[in-house]
Amino acid sequence: MTGSIRIGCGAGFWGDTPEGPRQLVRSGGIDYLVLDYLAEITMSILARMKAKRPDAGYATDFVTSVMRPLAREISERSIRVVTNAGGVNLAACRAALEQVFAEEGATLKVAVVEGDDLLPKCDALRARGIVEMFSGQPMPERLLSINAHLGAFPIAAALDAGADIVLTGRCVDSALVLGPLIHAFGWSADDFDHLSAGSLAGHLLECGAQVTGGIFTDWREVEGWDRMGFPIAECQADGTFEITKPEGTGGLVNVRTVAEQVVYEVGDPTAYILPDVSCDWSHIRLENTGPDRVRVSGARGGPPTASYKASATFADGFRATGTMMIAGREAVAKAQAVGRAILTRAERLMREAGYDGFTETSVEVLGGEANYGAASRAQDAREVVLKVAVRHPRREALETFAKEIYPAATAMAQGITGFAGGRPEPQPVVRLFSFLVDKADVPVRMVFDGRDEQMLSSVPPAAAVPPAAAATIPHTPTPDTPPPLPGPLAEVPLIALAHGRSGDKGDIANIAVLARRPDFVPLLRHQLTPETVRDYLAHVAGGAIEVFEWPGLAGFNILLHEGLGGGGIASLRYDPQGKALAQILLDMPVAVPAAWLATGGPLAGWASPHTPGAAA
Repeated sequence: MTGSIRIGCGAGFWGDTPEGPRQLVRSGGIDYLVLDYLAEITMSILARMKAKRPDAGYATDFVTSVMRPLAREISERSIRVVTNAGGVNLAACRAALEQVFAEEGATLKVAVVEGDDLLPKCDALRARGIVEMFSGQPMPERLLSINAHLGAFPIAAALDAGADIVLTGRCVDSALVLGPLIHAFGWSADDFDHLSAGSLAGHLLECGAQVTGGIFTDWREVEGWDRMGFPIAECQADGTFEITKPEGTGGLVNVRTVAEQVVYEVGDPTAYILPDVSCDWSHIRLENTGPDRVRVSGARGGPPTASYKASATFADGFRATGTMMIAGREAVAKAQAVGRAILTRAERLMREAGYDGFTETSVEVLGGEANYGAASRAQDAREVVLKVAVRHPRREALETFAKEIYPAATAMAQGITGFAGGRPEPQPVVRLFSFLVDKADVPVRMVFDGRDEQMLSSVPPAAAVPPAAAATIPHTPTPDTPPPLPGPLAEVPLIALAHGRSGDKGDIANIAVLARRPDFVPLLRHQLTPETVRDYLAHVAGGAIEVFEWPGLAGFNILLHEGLGGGGIASLRYDPQGKALAQILLDMPVAVPAAWLATGGPLAGWASPHTPGAAA
């Protein structure tokens, strides 16, 4: 096929605004609507819902807030829909959809892609000695969910068969976009560069408004948060595409907003492993081609591996969190003292009742810049929020902690108020267990219009593909010694030189730092080392730190292993997914030539570390 197709993403998570799909269907001029609802923790929540009710376990928002109000318009406009809203109960989701279509008078046919649910194979997988892919720990005895991250070819097969709606369980997020591209352009399983480019398009769309100016570093440049535009990829058969949004909507699409989404939750940019392709995005090119329009090209690809990544979740005790406001002089010190006293008192009473002590505790003073560690500048704050969180194997033990939050109001520091949410309720701790599983052991089925088609694998095993088919780009070696900086030096915050974004993969924090100008890269290369990052983020850097250079984006991708206190809802931190870490790192002081701060210099306006502004 020649020409182009337009794919819009109307949801980046379960709970995203229904305005996204409405906007795209009614004014986006799209051919395909994709909606991404699932994450690892979402799967465990859906599994618990299904255990309580056999007709639950899918993203109900898709049926009630998207398809019911839009089904007839989607049908009339011949828009095809691809979504992972099926969660852990594809049959129930399909039945609910078909009921809505009948009631709304919409003629839409639904295909289902099955095979990601591996929970029935739990014992067999454990017997093989499966271990966690990062920690090497053995598989837990009891699991809440296990799902393989499937690829895009089953989605393409469903579209080939004529489906209007393709419903999946767990697949990699980018597959929701790659599937329509494979179908539209006839890309084959060994078309690695095209598959990599299509995966990049999916990666940019999958988080919704994050690529159209949402959570952008330079937030003052973004107008219209109240009417944010959702993203559209206008894709060509050669793998190039342009990112844009519906005309007249809020937000911003430029090279920097797109770059921040490219780097989001990616590790080594030369080896981003997906089920259908091994991606090399290290030398991609981003170009502004018009207002709110960015062209993306240069993605390269190589053979996929013979494995799927699988994500399991398991229960690991209980947690409880209490918060309160504390005001007055020395508010930070008072809050820290109150937090310690609550923990000491509760643990003493727990032991008197026959329970062991806490498994884990966390005290953070919000407003006292607890997340900045030693770099905090808020020790004189006069109004803070104290957060105290604890973990224990027994729910009953945490009831004691919950009862000891309120007594602080009369027994401890003056100025305590605002017990938000009432007495804390113990909640289950759910942890992630990731591992690899052979594709041959994951039969995938496409069910549509009375057909039940088994697919041997969504992609050929890597061993079946000649090594020469892999398109790789050599790394540029990093000089051992930094270039000398001319003249006297000055200190500025990193944000003067760069913008960035952070996210998470399990217990790994990913912080990307993107130079505002290519000539800043040599300086950043030698000041953003694992050692300097560890020094600045010592309060969260628990394991190894890796720094990958990203030449095509003039930036760096930093991974903090064991950097999130367990990650997801297993973490007791207020920022368990590392969403604030880029902003924190961007305040790290760096040395630059003092001449750069002079009038006409590249950092004019940054005469002190605390001066607001941005580099030209």
